[in-house]
Amino acid sequence: MDEWIDRFADALGEQPLHPTEVGSMLKLSRDVARGVERKLAPLSTFLAGLSVGRRTAEGASRDQALKQVMEAARVLVPPPTGEA
Repeated sequence: MDEWIDRFADALGEQPLHPTEVGSMLKLSRDVARGVERKLAPLSTFLAGLSVGRRTAEGASRDQALKQVMEAARVLVPPPTGEA
């Protein structure tokens, strides 16, 4: 899987994803699917990517931009219920 996503990034002319970015996007997708609605999971990660791109174009680092996106999601996604 990692090889495929690296090849996809390359095909799009993007830098490979850092493991932290992968973890954050998978967490966002999972949390939205479980806490909001499953069909919104890929859409939320798409919006997150758009936001990170815009923020980096405005001068933020990818790390800073991703942290801002994840904080916005944390505020909006209900906390998990019934999980230990």
